[in-house]
Amino acid sequence: MTTTAASPAPAPSPAPASASAERTVLRTWVWHAVCVVIGLVLLYPVLWLLTASFKSGEEVISNLSPIPKVFTPGNYSQAVDGVSGLSLWRLFGNSLLVSFGTVVGNVLSCSLAAYAFARLRFRGRGLYFALMIGTLMLPAHLMLIPQYVIFQELGMVGTYLPLILPKFLATEAFFVFLVVQFIRSLPAELDQAAAIDGCGPYRTFWHVIMPLLKPAIVTTTIFSFIWSWNDFFSQVIYLVEPQTYTLQLGLRMFVDMDGSAMFGPMFAMSVLTLVPVLLFFLAFQRLLVEGVQTTGLKG
Repeated sequence: MTTTAASPAPAPSPAPASASAERTVLRTWVWHAVCVVIGLVLLYPVLWLLTASFKSGEEVISNLSPIPKVFTPGNYSQAVDGVSGLSLWRLFGNSLLVSFGTVVGNVLSCSLAAYAFARLRFRGRGLYFALMIGTLMLPAHLMLIPQYVIFQELGMVGTYLPLILPKFLATEAFFVFLVVQFIRSLPAELDQAAAIDGCGPYRTFWHVIMPLLKPAIVTTTIFSFIWSWNDFFSQVIYLVEPQTYTLQLGLRMFVDMDGSAMFGPMFAMSVLTLVPVLLFFLAFQRLLVEGVQTTGLKG
């Protein structure tokens, strides 16, 4: 009796797996290429601004290409010298003063208001919180005239107080809501342990809650600085004397009364105006992402 050995089964062909891997790699490359194209489209205005800062005023109008025909680095020296007797450093200092006051006011007042809404129990808390959130839907132009009349009666128009003082009164509902959501994610046992140790609401906030608010505080700081630094509308309303002008108002002074403008130095100063915001964002980018991820996730 003879036996025959079973022939081994044929190995599966690697062609389907290889084809699937190639398609995956191809989709990845296509996706990255699309993202790069979209990024270049979005960054083109910034690139055009940067290249236009090295063009003369005539070339800015006549040459639509982002590449300057005549390299004009002197625009930056004129931008540093300033306009109408105001140097770049004077405008920069004024902007820094307003932004710093805005950041300090928002961080202190919004944190205190958020702690009250998130932890303290008082009559009408839900109603007050709903009214505060409702202010987010009010256009800023609706409150412009009443606020201007109030500051005019108080003699504050022409100073930095209308730009800074409201920030110490927790008027930014967005930041209050942001910090409230973060505080609600903290264990309530922390407050109970502090109360057992004899801490009142203020000591509990400063010594227990405040040190844990780093992500929310950093987020509030970054957005407050950027929004205040780039603000133009409020500053053009309340700042009257040229000596109090910020960088945003200084850019407007490059436009003459007849409508003509010194485009080269104006674009150079625009680039210099963007540098602090860019450096500020890059320095705190990681903390900003962490703050956005850890706030607003728990209702």
